[in-house]
Amino acid sequence: MPESPETHVIDYRAAEQLLAARDPRGAVKLLDSVIAAHPENTAARLLRARAFFAAAQLRPAELEFELVLEREPDNAFAHFALARTYERAGRPEQATKHFRLAAALDPRPEYLKAARFDSGSGSGPVSGD
Repeated sequence: MPESPETHVIDYRAAEQLLAARDPRGAVKLLDSVIAAHPENTAARLLRARAFFAAAQLRPAELEFELVLEREPDNAFAHFALARTYERAGRPEQATKHFRLAAALDPRPEYLKAARFDSGSGSGPVSGD
């Protein structure tokens, strides 16, 4: 059966379900064909980045999150997720930058809390006193 736009929508929705069911590798497989057919689809790329992250494939996750941010620099979630990717990869300075960008773009409590991320260096957040 040839692929159609409807097939890609079905694959995207199935990938969402697989990710929710903790099968990130299955989600990536479905999203690969969606992205091959629609490389401009930022939502599919963001979902694939999340799946890569969940599968502990940090470098592919990082590349996808960065691509999303090139297209949507004001995407707070993508900044937050990229920061978590950097954090998990042991790159706290880069993580802090993106945690702060996420919090500046969207003051959700979890973004604000993460923006005060302490890399373990012993120096806490900078205060005014």
